[in-house]
Formats: sequence, C-alpha cells, structure tokens
Amino acid sequence: MDVFVADLTAQSEVRRLADEVLQRFSRLDVVVNNVGGYWNTRHVTVDGFEWTFALNHLAPFLLTNLLLDRLTHSAPARVVTVSSNAHSLGRIDVEDLQGERSYSGAQAYNQSKLANVLFTYELARRLRGTSVTANALHPGAVSTSFGAEDPATIQRLFVPYIRPFMKSPAKGAVTSIHVASAPELEKVTGRYFANRKAKKSSKHTYDEAAAARLWGISEDLVGLAPAV
Repeated sequence: MDVFVADLTAQSEVRRLADEVLQRFSRLDVVVNNVGGYWNTRHVTVDGFEWTFALNHLAPFLLTNLLLDRLTHSAPARVVTVSSNAHSLGRIDVEDLQGERSYSGAQAYNQSKLANVLFTYELARRLRGTSVTANALHPGAVSTSFGAEDPATIQRLFVPYIRPFMKSPAKGAVTSIHVASAPELEKVTGRYFANRKAKKSSKHTYDEAAAARLWGISEDLVGLAPAV
C-alpha cells in the first residue's frame, strides 16, 4: 500500500500530491474525493482563501483536474466525490464565496457541499464520451471527529447524545465503495447517491449555468487554464 500525505488546504500541497501520484502510478482507475471539514469560525488558508471552501471544494476540484488526463487514459475510470445532504441547504454566493462580508460555519459548509455536487455534475458533462464517470454521494451521519476542532454549539451539545446512533466509519464508507466499484455503475455518471441508491439532489444542483460559472471561478482561484 502506498500512502501519500498532504495538507489539502494549501494548493501547493495539492499539486505536490498530484505529482507524486502521477509519478507512482501509470494508471488510475478511481479517485475518491473524501476530504472535508467544518469550522464554526472563519479561518484563512495560506493561499488567502476561506478554509471550508478551500478544503471542501477547491482541493478536490484542483486534485481531480490535475489527475484527469491520467484517468482519461486509464478509462474506464471513475471520480467519486463525497458531498452531504447538507448541500440541499446550500447557496452559492458568487459575490461572497469566501465569507468575507458575512460568515456562518453552517452556511460555509452547506455552500461547499453544494459546490461538490455542482462540480460533479459539470465534470460529468465535460467527460461525456471519455468512459470516465463522475458521481457524488451522501455518506450518512458517521461517528468521527468531524468538526471537533472548531465545533458549533449544536455539535457540542447534541452530537454526544446521537453518536451511538451514527454510522461507524466502515459503514459510512459503504456508499463510496459501492459507487467506486459496482460493475453496474460503470457507465452511470452525473448522479447523486445515498445508501448505495441513486436519488435526486436539490433543485439547485441542476442549474447548469451556475455549475459552469462555479467551474470558471474555481479555475481562476486554483490557477488552472480554462479547457479549450
């Protein structure tokens, strides 16, 4: 097993990780984007971006794009991005993506999870005809240390009571593994899954203009040249 370690809040680290992966593997069958976090107060990364948006959206956006040629040449291949049902509460505020004017930990998280799904659907559209699929999913409520570094009041008060009813990390990974490996999903793309089943995501995720706009903004923020 090969293990690569990187701080995905820093774009230089994302690029280093991609370089190491490309040097080590001549083909890539699956990329599972499962990076993310929640912070109740606003933090800024070394690149000057709001932490939640940078880690939850920009990191998988950049990493996937850096690995895309290798995935395409390895096709059939899959990109799986872990989102959350919290995406249904999200809104993409293009005038304040970084939460500089108004910040809420919950709003920042919900926005980033909506961005995950918009990114996935736009990626699926851009990959038509390549035999590389792109799907997003909700893993369920999983018992981990998620959000423990800077939790909201509701997390501090209620998570200890509901933790016994939350999924174990192994069970929380079931849908990710299913979407990444199920033979019957080899040609399924641009879908959203929960409990191993495809389901409708929120109406905002089907706004193709919003997805394309977010893609362009994200390219600028991570320094990627637009695809020709």
